[in-house]
Amino acid sequence: MKLKKCLNWGLFLSLIFIINCGFLVVGHRGDPTKYPEETIQSDNSAFDSGADYVELDLHLSKDNIAVVSHDDDLGRMVGTNAIVSQNTFETLSKLQYSNGEHVISLNQLFEYYKDKPNTKFILETKVDHGVNKSNNLEKVIASSIKKYHMENRVMIHSFSAKSLYYFSQLLPNVERIFIVGSLKRINYDTLQYVNAVNVSSDLIKKYPELVKWLHGSDKKIFVWAEMDESPKLWNWLINNNIDGVVTNFPATGFKYKVAKEGSKQVEINKDATYLGFNQAKTIMNPYQPVTNKAKISFLENVHVLKSVQVGNQLYYQLGGNSFVKADYISFDLNYDNLNPYFNSQIKTPSHTKVKVYLSPNHLTYLHKHLRFNQNYKIYGFSGTSKNLWIKTNLGWVQAREILFTNFPINSFAFSRYQLLDANTRYSNIELLTFTILRDPYTQQFNPNLKSFLNHKALS
Repeated sequence: MKLKKCLNWGLFLSLIFIINCGFLVVGHRGDPTKYPEETIQSDNSAFDSGADYVELDLHLSKDNIAVVSHDDDLGRMVGTNAIVSQNTFETLSKLQYSNGEHVISLNQLFEYYKDKPNTKFILETKVDHGVNKSNNLEKVIASSIKKYHMENRVMIHSFSAKSLYYFSQLLPNVERIFIVGSLKRINYDTLQYVNAVNVSSDLIKKYPELVKWLHGSDKKIFVWAEMDESPKLWNWLINNNIDGVVTNFPATGFKYKVAKEGSKQVEINKDATYLGFNQAKTIMNPYQPVTNKAKISFLENVHVLKSVQVGNQLYYQLGGNSFVKADYISFDLNYDNLNPYFNSQIKTPSHTKVKVYLSPNHLTYLHKHLRFNQNYKIYGFSGTSKNLWIKTNLGWVQAREILFTNFPINSFAFSRYQLLDANTRYSNIELLTFTILRDPYTQQFNPNLKSFLNHKALS
């Protein structure tokens, strides 16, 4: 019995599938918009800004030293056109960046950070194995990683599948990331010896199912782009279930990470109805909200992809960059089961305290109540037929606790009311005084209406 219970619970969790919302922030070459790229000053700035990792590039010098530099030709960064592969490290180490730092080796980098355990690195191998058939660069890097015991503080990424294959042999416990800019480069052979794929943002935009496909293959997915401070790009990125962002702006990445990390997501994929009387603006994401132009209207049908819980507020994702607060969204309610209540108002029954909530759930009680003998306008609905919530200007209340007043007892509304399932319609309706009980068209008593009013009077 205990085993069966555990299996059922496991199945339940797998059906709900709560998505891990965190992602790694990777400072691309450090913090290059503030300080010279791939210098200690730039790396420190990235870590101080919240980067989980700093991405650095490595070339092999003429005397087999792993040199930290993106370009083989150092001219762009140090003003001297020295080719790394054609010079000894002794020569290269004399060259200076604009901040006064010298070109450094991987060993020097590790020596500086060895006693700072929270600093981690993604190392990119800059090698063309079509030209250089050896794996000297990989051997030198592996030797340095082992020497400084950095196995748990580094990942390797590369455009070279061969380079990653070598590392799968040299350092099998170090994660390896394959960098791709084309879908053609992703194949099952390469995926056998990599843990993750670093994909261009353009590729994901073109093939949005790639994220799910890679996760389904048990591979993490990182995204790189010509990053800027554009909210549109960041909103698009974090709305995808990615594992890491390689960015020139680590401080911006950290801001979005912190906002998203405290959230929880659940896949839904269901049709629903928007039940707010006023139009709702959609937002690009629920973490750092930016308003979209698109709005949704009362009784509009929407398709909910997933829910996102941020603090006390629940949001529903309607599309790639389209979110709306979940308050007025219902998967059960629609025009037919709400129509009789559309033109009503509500009030507090005698000797009752009606609690008011911030959202349509019991976790957001505002410690206030509806006032006695005061009618409240309805602004929208939420919940289900059996657990209907009503929005007032003070907040949300439960339908079972109030009285519907100004209930439109006319031939159309009442017939709609009668059609509701007896188990889900609400009978807590305040009686009104009627002077005319005749149908205006037939000049005869409406037996249904008379019976209804008599029943309410007796109750």
